[in-house]
Amino acid sequence: MDSMEILYAIIAFGGALAVSTSLRVLKEYERAVVFRLGRVRPLRGPGLIFMVPFAVERMERVSLRVIAMDIPPQDVITRDNVSVKVNAVLYFKVADPLKAVLEIEDYLFATSQLAQTTLRSVIGQADLDHLLAERERFNEILRDIIDEGTDPWGIDVTGVEVKDVDLPQEMKRAMARQAEAERERRAKVISAEGEFQAAIKLRDAAGLLSQEPASLQLRFLQTASEIAAENNSTTLFPLPIDLFSGPLQGLFGKRTGAAGTSAEKGGAADAPGQVEAASPKALAEGSTPELPAGAVEPSRAAGEGAGSAEEIERHLDKEALARRARRRVAEDEPDVDGESGT
Repeated sequence: MDSMEILYAIIAFGGALAVSTSLRVLKEYERAVVFRLGRVRPLRGPGLIFMVPFAVERMERVSLRVIAMDIPPQDVITRDNVSVKVNAVLYFKVADPLKAVLEIEDYLFATSQLAQTTLRSVIGQADLDHLLAERERFNEILRDIIDEGTDPWGIDVTGVEVKDVDLPQEMKRAMARQAEAERERRAKVISAEGEFQAAIKLRDAAGLLSQEPASLQLRFLQTASEIAAENNSTTLFPLPIDLFSGPLQGLFGKRTGAAGTSAEKGGAADAPGQVEAASPKALAEGSTPELPAGAVEPSRAAGEGAGSAEEIERHLDKEALARRARRRVAEDEPDVDGESGT
């Protein structure tokens, strides 16, 4: 009797142990890939599942939730030969647990390696300007390539986001100078457009004011009142230039008439054939050549203030000619004395 009780106790204990080891509880987002003696069985879960005890069936849990995987920074040289560091984040989930277990040994590690190589390949084929300006397009390209590569593993890639593009310091300074120059160019263009529009408005305003002369006076009084309202000690009163056009024209007209009269006198004195050429000896003795009736002596014409620079130059040339003639006569006088003594 005692031996039978012991046997029953052993059987009860073994049955309880078998039941406890064969029962599994799976969460809603988990699935169980079961192998019975090495052969795969249909998926089980979620909830309470039963497995054949004593290692007849073995289970592997697979999560169906979206996994966010950080892609480490990758040193990449872009197509325009700029060295950058790019890192990204990958979002994916297991769409087929059987493939994720049967087709790949470690789908997490494999997906990470594929994402790194794809990131280097895609960024290396792009220009830096396109990479910075069209980041959304590169995200779509990365997602499509990685999703196509992981589809045989039962992995569904939901998104790829490029987080940061780390540029060298020299490139950052160059881009900052370029951006500053572009802003200055835009500022100059906007200022020029404003000046152009202001000039058009001023032209239209001037056309309106020119139709009524009294409106210009009213505008002047309005400006004067605005200046006086600022408590200035000095007030400027602009005067139209038309007030001075008459006197200035008369003044310059008189000077022009005087210069013309002097030129006519000088021309009469220098007319060819009117003054006889004097001999060097006569010029040396200081005699004045005879002038025809009505002619004016050059020295007198210059002394009268003809106001013409040409008349003064002609007078100075004549005096220089007279001095040279006197020197020539003075050099010839000793020879004349010697001949008379002989």
